[in-house]
Amino acid sequence: MLGIAYLKASPTTYVLHYKNGAVKREGKGLSFFYYRPTSTLVLVPVASADLPFVWTTTSADFQEVTVQGQLTYRVADPKKLAALLDYSVDADGKHRSEDPEKLEERLIHATQVLAQAVIGRMALREALVSSAVLVREVTAGLRAADAFTMLGAEALALSILSVRPTPEMARALEAEAREQLQREADSSIYARRNAAVEQERIIKESELNTELAVESKKKDIREKKMAADIAVEEQRTALITRQVENDKQAADSRAYALEATLAPLRTSDWKTLMAVSSGGGDPKLMIALAFRELAENAQKIGELNMSPDLLKSLLTK
Repeated sequence: MLGIAYLKASPTTYVLHYKNGAVKREGKGLSFFYYRPTSTLVLVPVASADLPFVWTTTSADFQEVTVQGQLTYRVADPKKLAALLDYSVDADGKHRSEDPEKLEERLIHATQVLAQAVIGRMALREALVSSAVLVREVTAGLRAADAFTMLGAEALALSILSVRPTPEMARALEAEAREQLQREADSSIYARRNAAVEQERIIKESELNTELAVESKKKDIREKKMAADIAVEEQRTALITRQVENDKQAADSRAYALEATLAPLRTSDWKTLMAVSSGGGDPKLMIALAFRELAENAQKIGELNMSPDLLKSLLTK
């Protein structure tokens, strides 16, 4: 009515009220009446916003990768942004130009340039697992990027959802990964078998060591028993030797006594000894001595006659 309008902005909208080319009001969430023919309203959203992105880049080994993520930003200096892009609105509160959309494109382009610089230094395998590195380096680059500083924007967060290769390369990598996992599984099986063999060897060695220890103990027992037997035999030998020496001494004593007893008889005539041993009264002995004397002097005897009665008496008990 009569060109007078009323504006009520949200708390997340920065309002610039230009009148006759000069800023009359500015601030967040303003509410006021204004004269439409002489006023220009600029509404700059200062709330945080999310910009999803998907783009394709090339790794250091010339392999194509697709990066998908999301950039969260906000307008930190709305006056600087309003000086570069047209955020003026019409009577219905809609932006008159497409500059607000250009802000998102410029921020996405700045993010893409930084991400391409990081991935361009990495090989494909490294790039596929470099989400954390990519987020850290690109975020640091965005906070110091001229594109953000000049537009008065601020990067709040960066999320890298995926870094994917081409389908053909993905299948090749999956096949290689499967082969590697299979080799690792085989290595694990071999290692387990080797461990089992090693444990079996240890058990066998333990059993052999136990047997050797038992045999050593048995050997020690046999040697100690043998030593005891040898000691017993040595004692027995010493005893026998002592017995032999004692018997020898006893025999020497008896021989000496007999020698002393027979010494007087050696010089005596045997005839006398026989007569003495018989008591001198045995006729048969006397006759036998007589016959012995006759035999000793046989060369001197011409003829000898013995009666049968004499022989009979000699042979009769």
